Amino acid sequence: MLLVTGATGLIGSELLTRLTAGGEPVRCLVRDPRRLGAERVRVQIVLGDLADHRSLANATRGVSHVIHLAAASHDQAGGTIEELGSIATWRLIEAAEAAGVERFSYFSALGAGRGAPTRLLRDKAIAEDAVAAARIATTTFALSLAHASPDPLFTAIDACSRVGVIPVPGTGHYQPIGVSDIVEAVVAQLALPPRAEHQRVELAGPQALDLRTISRLIGSSLGRRRPAVPVTPGFAKTMLRVAASGAVELPMVWDRQALLGAEMIAPSGSADALALGVSPRRISDLLGLD
Repeated sequence: MLLVTGATGLIGSELLTRLTAGGEPVRCLVRDPRRLGAERVRVQIVLGDLADHRSLANATRGVSHVIHLAAASHDQAGGTIEELGSIATWRLIEAAEAAGVERFSYFSALGAGRGAPTRLLRDKAIAEDAVAAARIATTTFALSLAHASPDPLFTAIDACSRVGVIPVPGTGHYQPIGVSDIVEAVVAQLALPPRAEHQRVELAGPQALDLRTISRLIGSSLGRRRPAVPVTPGFAKTMLRVAASGAVELPMVWDRQALLGAEMIAPSGSADALALGVSPRRISDLLGLD
């Protein structure tokens, strides 16, 4: 039995579909089962959240492998970034060890570090340390900017470009990688026998690009060749609220607490994905520009 947290997210939803299609028995920790869509009838469901230690104990009971995707990119009513991030991860590891779980996979971000520019990336580094120190087999998947169409960045640029400009509130560099390529690499890694020592797998696309270039490529894929204009984060947030009537999620790369201005680059490029038999596509291919 696999436990998946974050199964309703951008990566988790596609990974969950892949796991259930392969016949894996899966349990999901969720607050709202309706967000699982059609998959809710194919999985076991534990109602709860990361802030409730009782939920974690119930979710890990009888599980052999925990796949921990859930996190928060900003403070929420149910907890802060840290409470829903590193603290929850530490508690989930404790629950997994107590339940006899054999394997734990954690999803982090390239650029995570104690001196990173944002709270989320600093908290990811603390969580990574907790995972690496666990008494069971562990793997950290460190991701660059994950892309799927639509995703929050794509949707935000779609909305803003309709009013004539693409706002660029940050100067970070990323190696965009398709969600489907991430899922392929993760499934390949999960099929390998676990190792006693902690493993860190870096998943990044083949191109290192700044946020302005990525934004312009998304605009081109929408058929809107708009100027990509540097703006303050506050102006970008206001523009998005006006352009989308408040209905569009703020992209993590525009969020001061999340990934804004991050350097999410893998020193070895796509080497870890290639070693797993996956050749990540360029973002222009993912956007259908080539």
